[in-house]
Amino acid sequence: MQTIDLLNNGLKELRLPCSKEQACAFMTYLSELKKWNRAYNLTALKTDDDIIVKHFLDSLLYLKALPPGTLKLADVGTGAGFPGIPLKIVRSELKIALIESSGKKTAFLRHITRLLNLGGTNVIEKRLEQLGKEYEKSFDVIVCRATFSTIDFFRMACPYLKDSGRLILNKGPKFSEELKELEQAKYKKLPAVDVMTVDLPFANVQRNLIVLSCKMEP
Repeated sequence: MQTIDLLNNGLKELRLPCSKEQACAFMTYLSELKKWNRAYNLTALKTDDDIIVKHFLDSLLYLKALPPGTLKLADVGTGAGFPGIPLKIVRSELKIALIESSGKKTAFLRHITRLLNLGGTNVIEKRLEQLGKEYEKSFDVIVCRATFSTIDFFRMACPYLKDSGRLILNKGPKFSEELKELEQAKYKKLPAVDVMTVDLPFANVQRNLIVLSCKMEP
């Protein structure tokens, strides 16, 4: 199967419409990622198929948990742009903050967002805990791809989330242990939790999208 066909078939499985322009953007992203990866080691994935499935399609699973409309979304520890850039390609109305502390990775992020003309995308070269007051209660959604434990992500990300916002993490099969840790911490009531189990196309694996609210009883 050709790379573009793998992408298109994966999008069909996820029931996501994709224009020719969007498909072209994904192919450009793939090409540039592989080119930069030779010098900057942006990802451990090397093959086209792995990048399409385990980066692009895996990132797009977050759409299952995103509310509709224009949102301000922060992607924490985005690395080479996952899941933020694939989300932006498919939902251009999103206002994306790509948060990454590595200078090499942020250089790539600035390059690829310019190349793909992803307006409304801001690259922030900082760690989550370094954002400061400027970004307090700024975002409708904050996402993370397993960079943090659930409890650490909750504690660090909540100050930057709007009162009506949500945190979304992508976790493996042991997610229930992390939720139990959060519940057993210092909270009387677990933050509103929704767990969405979704299939990753062509990988024979399931992902667990953990959706948290920061509004809770102390």
